[in-house]
Amino acid sequence: MEFRHDQIPEIALDWHRGGRGAVLATVVETWGSAPRQPGAQLAIDGQGAIMGSVSGGCVEGAVIAEAEEALRDGKPRLLTFGVSDDTAFAVGLACGGTIRILLEPVGAALPEAMLAEIVAARATRRALAYAVHLESWERRLVDGPGDALSAAVATRMRADRSGPEEDGWFIAIHNPGLRLAIVGAVHIAQPLAQMARLCGYDVSIIDPRETFGSAARFPGEVIRDDWPDEALATLGLDARTAVVTLTHDAKLDDPAIRATLGSPAFYLGCLGSTRTHAKRVERLLAAGFDAGQIARIHAPVGLAIGAKSPAEIAVSVMAEITQVLRQG
Repeated sequence: MEFRHDQIPEIALDWHRGGRGAVLATVVETWGSAPRQPGAQLAIDGQGAIMGSVSGGCVEGAVIAEAEEALRDGKPRLLTFGVSDDTAFAVGLACGGTIRILLEPVGAALPEAMLAEIVAARATRRALAYAVHLESWERRLVDGPGDALSAAVATRMRADRSGPEEDGWFIAIHNPGLRLAIVGAVHIAQPLAQMARLCGYDVSIIDPRETFGSAARFPGEVIRDDWPDEALATLGLDARTAVVTLTHDAKLDDPAIRATLGSPAFYLGCLGSTRTHAKRVERLLAAGFDAGQIARIHAPVGLAIGAKSPAEIAVSVMAEITQVLRQG
């Protein structure tokens, strides 16, 4: 079975069930300069094969050695590494830092059934948090109210931020994967789809025009040929979905915009000049949308970096999507 580079829980479960043995290494906390944030994971099998990362290469060797010990004794451990400025510079960091990493052998420490539930939730786009107490090693899964950790989990879910709590619990957030719906199979959509996938997004390209939305122009991409509002309804817009309209055709863009404004999608960007957007606003006001709803639209789409070519415009779009996702 093939996995994406960010499917670390899935890989660890597959390795464990395949008899290879698996240890999950998870960044718990960092101080100073660190290339990987809390929640970042590395899977290690019994032969030392790895997927993922917990640093820029500074500590992986030591983590692999500790993982071999963890597989032998079946015990979790919490590791702390101080990265010197010289070592940090060698892997491209501006300065040193400190990293705390949790190691959990799958099966012996992290129950297989619990990891399987995490994997199942991720597959069905169900938000879930994995909590482990770093002293007692009590573990639980939290996905709603009714748990003592629910308030902390809800706050971390909104911020998409894993990390430790003051009471000794470490909370690893497993939000649904990011998705990007691109309305309009135009030239810009080609580099944008590739960049979005590199950033961890599942991409859907929506265009009912057969000439534009052809497999020859977008090899390997998911292309939906329904009318945009119908395609978005089928996709299901949630708070982990971004939508970009690129057609320059109100008959195609407007249904997608109206559908997105009525959804919790975290980003909506629309291609077009300031004049084009002013006309768009007039149509939306006439359709009953208020100024607050319309203000959710990022138009002209993308950060103002002077982009000219389709690839440069795609860079500006992905930069703006990232900014909204991470900074609000």
